[in-house]
Amino acid sequence: MTEISSTLATPAADDLDALAAKVDQAAAAVRGLPEEARRRAWALQAAVEEIHKLGFTKIVRALKADPRGKEILWELVDDPVVRMLFAMHGLIRADLRTRAERVIEMIRPHIQSHGGDVTLLDVQDGIAHVRLSGSCTGCSMAAVTLRTTVEEALKEQCPEITEVRQVPAEPAEAVTFVPLGLPVTAGKRDTHGWIAGPTLAALATDRGTAVDTPAGSVLVIQAAGGVRAYRNQCPHQGLPLEGGKIDPEANTLACPWHGFRFDCDTGECLTAPAVQLEQFPVRIDNGVVWVRPS
Repeated sequence: MTEISSTLATPAADDLDALAAKVDQAAAAVRGLPEEARRRAWALQAAVEEIHKLGFTKIVRALKADPRGKEILWELVDDPVVRMLFAMHGLIRADLRTRAERVIEMIRPHIQSHGGDVTLLDVQDGIAHVRLSGSCTGCSMAAVTLRTTVEEALKEQCPEITEVRQVPAEPAEAVTFVPLGLPVTAGKRDTHGWIAGPTLAALATDRGTAVDTPAGSVLVIQAAGGVRAYRNQCPHQGLPLEGGKIDPEANTLACPWHGFRFDCDTGECLTAPAVQLEQFPVRIDNGVVWVRPS
C-alpha cells in the first residue's frame, strides 16, 4: 500500500493571498508570450486541470458514499481554499441568485442595444423577479422582450427557475425627479431609497468613487458595460475597495490591500472564484449616478 506522507504542513492563513498573487503573475507572463507558446501553455494548464478534476471528483464521490465522509466533505467545503478549488473544477456551483445575475449580465447588452435595460431583483422559490426599464418601460413590446429574451435565457441557463415575473417600474425609475439644469447634492436621498452619487463626468476610468449611504459605503465604478455600484468592501477581509486600481483593458478592479481582482461588470472574483462583490441597482438621471443600496 502506498504510504501517505505524515509530514504535510498546515499552510499559514495568508498563504492563499501569496499563492493567488503568484498565479496572477504567471498568467500575466503567459499572456505576454508569442501566440504559439501561449497556446501550448494554456493547453498544458487545461490538461493538468483535467487530471486534478478527475482526482477531486473521485475523492468527493468516495466521501459522499460514507456517512462520516459526508460530514467531512461539508466541513471541507466551508474552507475557502477547498471551496475555491471545487468551484474551479465545477464540483460545486454558485448559488442560484449569482448564476441568474450572470445570465442577466450576458443578455443585458442585447436589451441595451434596443434602448432598454433589465435588473434582477430577487430569486425565490424558483421564481425570478425582474424589472425592465428604459424604452421597455410601458412599452407594449415589454412582455414580448421579457418572454423571448429574459425568460428563455434564465430558464435555459438556470433550470431551477420555473417562472419569470416582471415587476413594474417604480415612479423614480420611470420618470426623472431632478429638474434639468439644477445641481444634485451627492448623498441626497429620494423617497424611494435612491441615493445621489457622483456625476458621470466625475467618474474616473482608473479608480472607483465612494458614496456614503445609510447602508454603508458604496463604490461606483465605470465598467465596460456601463456604471456599476458595489458595496465598498472586499469580501476577502472586509477592507474597503476605494483606491483600488481599475484596468480598463481587462475590465477588472483590484483590491488595494491584497490584490484580489474582480470583474467590473459582474463583481465576480477572478482570483478566488467563490468570492463575489455585493452589487446594487444603478440609474442615471441628467448625468447624475443614483444608487439604491439594500
